[in-house]
Amino acid sequence: MGKLALVAKITHVPSIVLSEIDEGPRKGTRQDAIDGLKAIGQRCRDMGVDTFIVFDTHWLVNASYHINCAKHWQGNYTSNELPHFISNMPYAIPGNPELGKLLAKVANEWKVDTLAHDGTTLAPEYGTLVPMRYMNPDQHFKAVSVSALCMAHYLNDSARLGWALRRAIEDEYDGTVAILASGSLSHRFAQNGLAPEYAFKLWSPFLETMDHEVVRMWQSGEWKAFCEMLPEYAVKGHGEGFMHDTAMMLGALGWSEYDGHGEVITPYFGASGTGQINIVFPVTPVTGKAIPQPQASSAQGFQAVSRL
Repeated sequence: MGKLALVAKITHVPSIVLSEIDEGPRKGTRQDAIDGLKAIGQRCRDMGVDTFIVFDTHWLVNASYHINCAKHWQGNYTSNELPHFISNMPYAIPGNPELGKLLAKVANEWKVDTLAHDGTTLAPEYGTLVPMRYMNPDQHFKAVSVSALCMAHYLNDSARLGWALRRAIEDEYDGTVAILASGSLSHRFAQNGLAPEYAFKLWSPFLETMDHEVVRMWQSGEWKAFCEMLPEYAVKGHGEGFMHDTAMMLGALGWSEYDGHGEVITPYFGASGTGQINIVFPVTPVTGKAIPQPQASSAQGFQAVSRL
């Protein structure tokens, strides 16, 4: 029925917006990231994509998984984290309530507690808004946003959510979709007072070396090894959103059974201490046998990655 056409891990760092609007020394310094987002957007247009599903690592939730599928979003956004980087940024994005509710239905059928919100005043976070600024400036695409800063969730369940969303798309949706995991690799911000010094580099050589090894594994297709190391990488790499967006993305691709190879669109770069990239993953057929089973409820409900 439907088609999952493209999956990508993308950057949303606020310095992208700053580099666009600044008339000072930051002007144009993130053009490579902007060009990468635009290139992925164009590729999705060429593939006939009608809707983006964005796994947003800035949408914090404490219970259940949530899908923001309002009919339309419009407003002006200022980041509460970095208001000197993103301030009064206008946005307008068509939503897709039909798809959002379908995604939640199928996720629940796969035993992942998920709620869709179509009649809501809740606006997207900048993990959705920044990429859409460059990938969807003319409102060509619809979008739904999925919570991916998950405070009391297992990575296994996030992977299972990703697989359930793929099943919803391919088995029951009449359309073509792209999935965007919006989040960084390592995410250790520069210590307060040192941000300007680390504007274009990583916080530590350890984090940079680890990130480069992960990108190499993605390009080489070493998915079994990466899936096994993801929980530890999320902790030791200070993963953004505890790397639930990455688990969701890999779940949609087929988890450790995935046999594709990452295609780097924007090469890895440092931003305020964090590691960023735009990388596309081809969608290949999978059986789903390797999709992690849901974790049993217990008093140990917080996985290690939730205790940063």
